[in-house]
Amino acid sequence: MKYVLVTGGVVSGLGKGVTASSIGVVLKACGLRVTSIKIDPYLNTDAGTMSPFEHGEVFVLDDGGEVDLDLGNYERFLDVRLTRDNNITTGKIYQSVLDKERRGDFLGKTVQVVPHITDAIKNWVESVSVIPVDGKEGPADVCVIELGGTVGDIESMPFIEALRQLYFSVGQDNFCLIHVSLIPVLGVVGEQKTKPTQHSVRELRALGLTPHFLACRSAEPLLESTKQKLSQFCHVPVGNILNIHDVPNIWHVPLLLRNQNAHHAILNQLDLLSVATPPDLQEWTKRAETLDNLTSSVRIAMVGKYVGLSDSYLSVVKALLHACIACSLKPLVDWIAASDLEDDSAKLTPEAHAAAWKTLRNAACVLVPGGFGDRGVSGMILAAKYARENKVPYLGICLGMQISVIEFAQNVVGLESANSTEFDPLTPNPVVIFMPEGSRTHMGSTMRLGSRRTLFQTPDCITAKLYHSLEHVDERHRHRYEVNPEIVDTLEEAGLKFVGKDESGQRMEILELPSHPFYVGVQFHPEFKSRPGRPSAPFLGILKQCLVMAATGQLKAYVSKYQNGILGIEDMKSVSAVSSNHIAEGLRGMILAAKYARENKVPEFAWECRLLYHSLEYVDERHRHRYEVNPEIVGTFEEAGLKFVGKDESGQRMEILELPSHPFYVGVQFHPEFKSRPGRPSAPFLGLVMAATGQLKAYVSKCQNGTL
Repeated sequence: MKYVLVTGGVVSGLGKGVTASSIGVVLKACGLRVTSIKIDPYLNTDAGTMSPFEHGEVFVLDDGGEVDLDLGNYERFLDVRLTRDNNITTGKIYQSVLDKERRGDFLGKTVQVVPHITDAIKNWVESVSVIPVDGKEGPADVCVIELGGTVGDIESMPFIEALRQLYFSVGQDNFCLIHVSLIPVLGVVGEQKTKPTQHSVRELRALGLTPHFLACRSAEPLLESTKQKLSQFCHVPVGNILNIHDVPNIWHVPLLLRNQNAHHAILNQLDLLSVATPPDLQEWTKRAETLDNLTSSVRIAMVGKYVGLSDSYLSVVKALLHACIACSLKPLVDWIAASDLEDDSAKLTPEAHAAAWKTLRNAACVLVPGGFGDRGVSGMILAAKYARENKVPYLGICLGMQISVIEFAQNVVGLESANSTEFDPLTPNPVVIFMPEGSRTHMGSTMRLGSRRTLFQTPDCITAKLYHSLEHVDERHRHRYEVNPEIVDTLEEAGLKFVGKDESGQRMEILELPSHPFYVGVQFHPEFKSRPGRPSAPFLGILKQCLVMAATGQLKAYVSKYQNGILGIEDMKSVSAVSSNHIAEGLRGMILAAKYARENKVPEFAWECRLLYHSLEYVDERHRHRYEVNPEIVGTFEEAGLKFVGKDESGQRMEILELPSHPFYVGVQFHPEFKSRPGRPSAPFLGLVMAATGQLKAYVSKCQNGTL
């Protein structure tokens, strides 16, 4: 096994997790199999009981492990599925050693930090590193280890010593140390300062570890003189000083490393040049550049409890990003503190209250994520009510689903006192209850955690179609409360439908409101399995997730195509058109395509052809044809609804047809493509593309108003 250790110095929050993930991406692009380990020196056994304000989100793994958010970065960057043992904490190490001591495994010896704690750390790293996490047989080629905190922290000393011993035992060809440090620029002087990094490296060397690479974080690219100075005083070759300066998005970091030949230097250090291939990062490059070049945007109202720290909802934000990119949209997340929406806020902080409601009303869709405790719950209920009544796309995750149930019970069913026993233990109408198997005395690892199966109750629901599965889906959970099964029938009679349940049929997993364009709640956390290029279904749908699609007017067409079994047929996926062809072969297929387009009414906006031409009288286009519409049958066609809106100067030759009952169904006898120009596109083609992407209505309105 080859090990890459990533440490940090000077200050915390430099991006060691992103750096470690990016190193893994580059090595994986070279054809190597990569796994990851995160070491957190805190005494907690896991991240499950930590406040999101203090430590960011708690990331949940398939096996139910509640771990540091950096493991979410590893999974998203490397597309792997880690285990709870891939997150090592001081609490876990000490607990394992003390359990052995209580069993008498040490045969009466004095149990000490060295060697017992350090041996436990080494054994843990070596055993976990060989567990396959990419779905293949056998161990990975490289294990990337991130040591949390900064060098010099008292709590990380046993880990530093254990990793020093690991380096010695596996040999220099199997170990690579990359130290992430800060190169600040003082505003007064304007010079890149190397002294903090020098001191950090000196501290690391004093502990027995000498870095092979420096990953220098800076606002701007490092000057060559700065690299020379770092090399001289930190004993690191200039070629091994990597600069990770600020970039437009974090997907550029693997490309930065590749462009500096970091992969070659790391492979050389690990003696892997003979088995590695040149890095293939084409997809990664395309993804980073696509995000940089997005111009259209969608506003998403995030109504939550922990909006003061965006890392509290890191995976939700990343899932929204994956979804938006698939829709060629830039996500604009508007953070709304749920408590600011409440009526009490109108009296105590009227400005914040007004601003929160203005933000909510300006959003294209509403998302209520997970959380615990009663703070802000009333505001979330108001947000859910606003989305339901105003037909605004809504997605509730975990607590957000429970909020939608409470709101519906209060305002539709008429149970004004309906509530969750989490917020009101004495409520006479408990629509959300504590799960029977939960513990009321212990907090850590006592929730319903990890990957669980949800069975779709009907193949006709939106969620089943978006998951492209008519039977079930496996998603990760983290909750103590659930929808009260005794109230389900009452809610469904009022119109709310529970379209997904667990294998017992008693636990509600997915709800939908059929009378609403998109009103969905899920008890699980779909964000944890979202990946770049493979977004999570409740956020987008198979390739275009549904929350964003509903907000941009694309959902109806997408679901319609899925129902008709043509998803993936590119010629009819976005537009429906029949190209000219004078050969009889394939004619039936063209007729079927035209029938499909007419019957399925895609897309969803009406138009008038003459407006696209900016001419109310005539248009000159080029022709090439031998056959024409029989003028004797025109009257019959028009009585049936087909309209010939363009004719030649004699009035006998049909040139343009439209179907007024259809959003966009047009045929032209001429060839408009011959006069299309860059910057001056042909009108029928412009209308077709605009109709397919939901832009035509606004365009035609501008034409009509003369404001184009």
